[in-house]
Amino acid sequence: MAKKPLIALFTNNDDDVYCFRLELIQAIKDAGYRLMISCPDGPKFEVLEKEGFKKNVDFIYDDPDIDRRGTNILNDVKLAAHYFNVLKKYRPAVLLSYTAKPNVYAGLSAKLLGIPVITNLTGWGSVIMQKGIKKFIAMQLFKIAFRNSSCLMFQNATNLRLAKKSGMVKGRYRLIPGSGVALNRFELQSYPAGGDGLSGETVVFNYIGRVLHDKGVDDYIEAAKRIRKKYPNTEFNMLGFIEPTEMHYEKELEELGKQGIVHYRGSQKDVRPWVERSHCIIHPSTYGEGMSNVLLENAASGRPIITTDNPGCREAVENNVSGFIYHGGDVDLLVKKIEAFLALSNDERREMGLAGRRKMEKEFDRRIVIKAYLKMIAYLV
Repeated sequence: MAKKPLIALFTNNDDDVYCFRLELIQAIKDAGYRLMISCPDGPKFEVLEKEGFKKNVDFIYDDPDIDRRGTNILNDVKLAAHYFNVLKKYRPAVLLSYTAKPNVYAGLSAKLLGIPVITNLTGWGSVIMQKGIKKFIAMQLFKIAFRNSSCLMFQNATNLRLAKKSGMVKGRYRLIPGSGVALNRFELQSYPAGGDGLSGETVVFNYIGRVLHDKGVDDYIEAAKRIRKKYPNTEFNMLGFIEPTEMHYEKELEELGKQGIVHYRGSQKDVRPWVERSHCIIHPSTYGEGMSNVLLENAASGRPIITTDNPGCREAVENNVSGFIYHGGDVDLLVKKIEAFLALSNDERREMGLAGRRKMEKEFDRRIVIKAYLKMIAYLV
């Protein structure tokens, strides 16, 4: 009896596997395919096991050494060689690649081996903020990899337009609603009682994401300082791991916690309890996003959004209906939006959250993304 086709999923972080691909992984298995995952080991694989996916039992597992934000050429050559050898050994029927280095190096290796690739542009990352030779080289690598892709999946229309303008799109492509949101995992939560920031119950704001300058953490911290000074009945939390290149934030956040300005809660295996007790998510990103999963998950949970006009952020909110949009990098505007939120009655905030949930159900259901992937996999196998 012939073996079932092997589908490989390559990405750079265990968060990406569990938080954004779990339902896709399940759908691939349910469709009768075998599965391989290449991703650096991390705590989310323990959670994945509880969902019924055990390494080298339910899927072939590969643990590559990826310096996600590093620019060391030797390390990247080693990674490319690793990907080539792994793909040559297992010969998957289709490779699904996510995030920058797997997209480039695994994608090019797959092309050399004649393996079809579905490439997902999860965002340009910090590349879009760079200038000069570094940006040029990175964009050329993207161009080579993307033009060799069997199908490109874009998470927002702005990224699609830029890729087309840069000559990166040669063959098939699809515009999908980010990674979508798992509406059954991020259910509508009851909205907590809240005051006006001066009296009544404390109003809780969250930042959820990597602690990274381009994600707007400095703006969040500055806004928290100003708001806490004027509105003492507010709480600002920060959840997520500190990037190795950004460890200077560790001491700063420790001091801010002592002052009661920003409470750093570290990286959480499950953010849902923190979302449940919050009133609003603030995502001040100017990063090269694909689609902010943090915003989708919070909106699905019935939490209003304050975010930037950055591509991959603005699509998740209907301005003045399910949240507020402001121009990224403008702290004064961010503070004004927070104050506008505090001026709302708690019932008005609750209605904002419900509007966000309806938007997620209509436009960002993860089943839309899964259907697009299964259709393309079936075409390529």
